[in-house]
Amino acid sequence: FPPAVFPLSCVVQNYSWGKVGLESEVAKLVASGDPLVQIQPDQPYAELWMGTHPRGDALIRDNRIPQKTLGQWISDNPACLGAKVKDAFQGQLPFLFKVLSVNTALSVQAHPNKELAAKLHAQFPEHYPDANHKPEMAIALTPFEGMCGFRPVEEIVSFLQNVPELRALIGEVAAEQLERSGSDDPRGVSAALRVCFTRLMKSEKKFFVDQLNVLVRRISQEAAEGKDTSGSNGDLLLRLHSQYPGDIGCFTIYFLNLVRLEPGEAMFLGANEPHAYLHGDCVEIMACSDNTVRAGLTPKFIDVLTLCEMLNYTPAPSSSKIFPAAQSQLDPNVYLYDPPVPDFTIMRIEIPASIKLYLISAMDSASILLVIQGTAVGTSTAAASEMSLHRGSVLFISANESISLHLSSPDGMLLFRACCLL
Repeated sequence: FPPAVFPLSCVVQNYSWGKVGLESEVAKLVASGDPLVQIQPDQPYAELWMGTHPRGDALIRDNRIPQKTLGQWISDNPACLGAKVKDAFQGQLPFLFKVLSVNTALSVQAHPNKELAAKLHAQFPEHYPDANHKPEMAIALTPFEGMCGFRPVEEIVSFLQNVPELRALIGEVAAEQLERSGSDDPRGVSAALRVCFTRLMKSEKKFFVDQLNVLVRRISQEAAEGKDTSGSNGDLLLRLHSQYPGDIGCFTIYFLNLVRLEPGEAMFLGANEPHAYLHGDCVEIMACSDNTVRAGLTPKFIDVLTLCEMLNYTPAPSSSKIFPAAQSQLDPNVYLYDPPVPDFTIMRIEIPASIKLYLISAMDSASILLVIQGTAVGTSTAAASEMSLHRGSVLFISANESISLHLSSPDGMLLFRACCLL
């Protein structure tokens, strides 16, 4: 039998928004995972990709396996996915698992549902490379900030009243329509919100750059005088404007919730949910797709019309965006993040220092295991030899295979395991 459990060497993406050098959790994990890797102190280390994506197919670190990459191995051994997963996802691993280290904001974006993805891909294949949906979930490794979903209407109305530059861009008619929309008519609220956000995003470039400059000057002045600028969301505005000067995305802070996650807290981003990660480190999991509709805080292709058409305009408080983990009934060391899509689930496994032998249990799905802290020796009947596990190690585990961990670290272990629970 070829080994069905093996270590991976994963691809790093050096996008410009990533944290630099050893500030980056991605760089730290890569450096601990492979001591031969040289971390460049001035290079951004933005994402670590653990999966079979063609732009970042993981390398297999086991010279008894003839295939070079995980993608090749799975296509030659599709049963490793587990019977249900193999059938449901046409012999493909259904998720891409990542670590992100965010220094400057990512673009304001949303991901289409399957129906819209198929349409966009047919019309504009150069911008929308596949026909799949792309739900995502992020779990914080360090304190993490992102924008997600539309704020409660009263917060947006308050900004419309405190930020004249925002009101000028949206126009009096649309602003008053939102102010008058009542909570007893959610469809009316969503319609008014759609009009306001679309007017903002479609405003004339010269006009919004002028308004943004006026706003930034005014907030900088007030901050310099020691005034409270929170009524205009001043701190975040100045921060985003310093990263993306003159970008329409700076105004989206008045519409979207600011969500702060503590380590272990998660947010789930379903189809059509507007979002932008701002700062921090997280593990992320997503369906296998590259479909992203962008509209600001980016130099990339932006598609404002599609974005404004597709968004979910349901206002909700930022606290509702935090996705809860459920402690496993079977194993108190496991916390499950099981979102309302079939493509993926993440387990956070926290093994206390008192436990010296721990079983990573078999399941009917292929999984990818990432070690965040702690050391152990792993043994499995499906592995060719024992495996040394430490911070930064990544293992592929075929369906129905288990691993015994012999722990050797004084302070326990923290692991994340990505899988597909159908």
